[in-house]
Amino acid sequence: MYDLRQLRDHLDSIRERLGRRGTDVPWDTMKQLIEERRNLTMQVELLRNDLKKGSDEVARLKRAKEPADSAVAAMKQVGDRIREIEGTLRGVEESLTDLNLRIPNVPHESVPPGHDASDNVEIRQWGTHPSFDFPAKPHWELGEALGILDFDRASKLAGARFVVMTGAGAQLERALINYMLDRHTTQYGYREVLPPLLVNRATMTGTGQLPKFEEDLFRLKDEDYFLIPTAEVPLTNLHRDELLDEEILPIRYTAYTPCFRREAGSYGKDTRGLIRLHQFNKVELVSFCPPDQSQAELERLTGHAESILQGLGLPYRVMTLCAGDMGFSATKTYDIEVWLPSQQHFREISSCSNFEAFQARRANIRYRTKGAKKDSKTEFVHTLNGSGLAVGRTLLAILENYQQADGSIVVPAPLRPYMGGLDCIRK
Repeated sequence: MYDLRQLRDHLDSIRERLGRRGTDVPWDTMKQLIEERRNLTMQVELLRNDLKKGSDEVARLKRAKEPADSAVAAMKQVGDRIREIEGTLRGVEESLTDLNLRIPNVPHESVPPGHDASDNVEIRQWGTHPSFDFPAKPHWELGEALGILDFDRASKLAGARFVVMTGAGAQLERALINYMLDRHTTQYGYREVLPPLLVNRATMTGTGQLPKFEEDLFRLKDEDYFLIPTAEVPLTNLHRDELLDEEILPIRYTAYTPCFRREAGSYGKDTRGLIRLHQFNKVELVSFCPPDQSQAELERLTGHAESILQGLGLPYRVMTLCAGDMGFSATKTYDIEVWLPSQQHFREISSCSNFEAFQARRANIRYRTKGAKKDSKTEFVHTLNGSGLAVGRTLLAILENYQQADGSIVVPAPLRPYMGGLDCIRK
């Protein structure tokens, strides 16, 4: 979301900087509304000036004990005209706000240009790809053979794009959640939160899911509540409509939650396995910081997500997303992609983004600089978030990278204390 003065003064520049990201924004309509708002505001100001003059004239006539009926009638007409224009102005401002909420964030100057994932830039790799003397199996075959992943019964219970985890599979999922949370809280200083999984419309609007992406969300039929697509939504909105003191920044939160996504538009993609589910578990990282720290905070947060993969010994790479492949609210994004032997390819396991003031302006999250007076000007914080990590995708990466010739799975050493010392999952 943008400041209206910024839209008024720099609309063409914003349109140019967004490029393909802004192709579905009705720029001409927005320009028309901005001009209409300016004209209506000027009319109201002029009429209010006339109203003040009329009030002064009525007062003068009454002091002089002269007839004031015609002056009072004229003043009433001016007041009626003001109310009429103000009603029109409110409608224009509501339309302008709705369009404003649909404009994507402008990419940071360091973001590479490009149209899609093929233009993303690899910045580093970590780890060695496992070498097998047998054909690598996909995770769904491994999990089903071991009896720890059950897609057929999940389909019976809920439909496609769901999974039932049982036995060591459920235990491994829980171990990953605890391992991630423990690492982020004890080593990196994040404060753990257990937020609601249902949130209201204002909360979804604050982080950018609404109004543009409502079709991607699960919504309750009879209540205006939404199932969260990620813990970023409730964590970021914890401080909605709050004024923070600079002394407490940065604020860093982590949370484990189930996440719910309709996956609209993904028909035919990743129809098997754990890559693209309607319900999945994720550990999220969210940070609030002053503007001059947000780029450094992005590097820090990304490093924390990477450390989980390093601790588990899973090879990965980090990609800088090009302007055309970034999410709606982000100004810069790093994707962390884990290696999958069955595909001989990297797949996304975490997305770490800096939103600068984009979300904070929507959610009205401000801070007052250290030592400033209480009536001094405030600023919007910068918000960031990243997956630390997507739990199901981490589990499938373990199944594939730690698979053995007999179909068993070696449990990475850091997870064994969470699994009662189990070092290998066998049939």
